[in-house]
Amino acid sequence: MRFVRSLLFNAVFYAWTAFLCVALIWTIVLPRRWVTWELRTYLATVAFLERTLLGLDYQVLDREKVPASAFILAAKHQSTWETFKLHGLFGEPVIVVKRELMRIPIWGWFLKRAFAISIDRAAHARAVRDIVEQARPHIEAGRPIVIFPQGTRTAPGDYRPYQIGVFALYKTLKLPVVPMALNSGVFWPRHSFIKSPGTITIRFLDPIPPGLDRKAFMTRLEDTLEGASEALALEAGGPPTARPAPGQRGHGAAGAPDEHAA
Repeated sequence: MRFVRSLLFNAVFYAWTAFLCVALIWTIVLPRRWVTWELRTYLATVAFLERTLLGLDYQVLDREKVPASAFILAAKHQSTWETFKLHGLFGEPVIVVKRELMRIPIWGWFLKRAFAISIDRAAHARAVRDIVEQARPHIEAGRPIVIFPQGTRTAPGDYRPYQIGVFALYKTLKLPVVPMALNSGVFWPRHSFIKSPGTITIRFLDPIPPGLDRKAFMTRLEDTLEGASEALALEAGGPPTARPAPGQRGHGAAGAPDEHAA
């Protein structure tokens, strides 16, 4: 049954996405608010397909912890699923994505119009500077900056070190960082055709205020975000994660998602 439902969902999802990209390509020249409205409408239809074809829904816990003013969202990244929910949660979030996504015909053009920050992950130190420079005007406009600290989708039970890009934003922009835990990978695994019915949980954690040094910030972010996401995964039947001690963790360069960002 899961196979049949997944087959039906994937067929409808990809056909619908391709149709809209081609049918609405002319709207790229319209004011940005139109593109944002189209994107949010498209993502609402994807959520409808998830509920009706997959039997997959979601819940959001502790939303009151999200600041009313500008902030940085450090989101756990287990699946493509969460990239489809960010605009519904935050309106006009600014998402850090790898530069290659901007080069995808049509899809990349819409992405450029949807407040995405592109970085060259091979550039290391320059990539971090690019994130900060591109983020500044959006912060002034009050938009949240979304970054995936591990830099790629990481399945429940797997461990990847946190990248330093999130600290560069935190230190330079002097904004609170809100960790967003989730368990999407239990239901919508990366690189998997099969998706499972159920209820994905998103949980917002206590904001990390500005002012911490690199070690204190990275340790606090990783411990809280990984701990909360592991707890959610275990509740949904996922595996535990073996993590190294704080002194044995390595922190790399930029930290942008590796796949589709909506």
